[in-house]
Amino acid sequence: MSRIIRAGRWAAVVAAGALTLAACGGDSGSTGSESPTPSGVPSVTADEALAAQVPEAIKSTGKMTFGTDASYAPSEFFAEDGSTIVGFDVDLGKAIAAKLGLQGEFENATFDSLIVGVVNGKYNAAMSSFTINPERLKQVNMISYFDAGTGWAVQTGNPSGISIEDACGKTVAVQKATVQVPDIEEKSEACTEAGKPAINIQQYTLQSEATTAVVSGKADAMLADSPVTAYAIQQSGKLEQLGEIYGTAPYGIVVPKEEMELATAVQGAVNALIADGTYGQILDQWGVSNGAITQSEVNPAVG
Repeated sequence: MSRIIRAGRWAAVVAAGALTLAACGGDSGSTGSESPTPSGVPSVTADEALAAQVPEAIKSTGKMTFGTDASYAPSEFFAEDGSTIVGFDVDLGKAIAAKLGLQGEFENATFDSLIVGVVNGKYNAAMSSFTINPERLKQVNMISYFDAGTGWAVQTGNPSGISIEDACGKTVAVQKATVQVPDIEEKSEACTEAGKPAINIQQYTLQSEATTAVVSGKADAMLADSPVTAYAIQQSGKLEQLGEIYGTAPYGIVVPKEEMELATAVQGAVNALIADGTYGQILDQWGVSNGAITQSEVNPAVG
């Protein structure tokens, strides 16, 4: 995801309180750069043994197509040109594909359509900051590659006086279909059970819309994956972190349930990138190295 250009675009959008980035994120037909190796990191050498594990139906095309929701900076979002998908997920995905002797391509779609897209064969895989959880593991294979928790953000100075422990009666923004939705719904139920007003939960199709809602004052707070919240705070200049990060869990690359050989090949590629240092360089480039893992797993046990 050059970083200065991308960060500048995000800052301009958020500071203005506009929805330009959100509008770009809705363009489900856009496709990212098709470079076989990620920019800003050393060239990735294919591993013949891992490449041999790739199903022939994918290998014969010479490419690996990932579905993603390009509204989740710095994981995946649109560059200044409004059509190139960038981010640390994108760089990692292209490096994984290159390790498997393939060319990585990313296609944008709404977050809640991505797993369905993998299941029905529209995408070979999906890489879009998916937290690994039992519900998703029932539908697909998931290969771990990063750790993230939930982080909250408010306008600088927290003008509404909201807290994570007591958001009752406040307005909170969140992206649809993320793990943060049941989290905030549970907190709202606790409010009503305690005889307090429920939380006014605003669910948005795009994370960029949720961020803009807080910057503009439409919402008192937002919650999202920790690297996303941290990036929004850094780039907007109008937000600050609320409370501590909690609920740390692994991100997973999604592949079809019946494609276990592909899953193990992707796992092997992630571990190879960790071993040769490419993985660490990509995370360092995006300032998210605090979420680095030391070993990838297929369908890890999660609570």
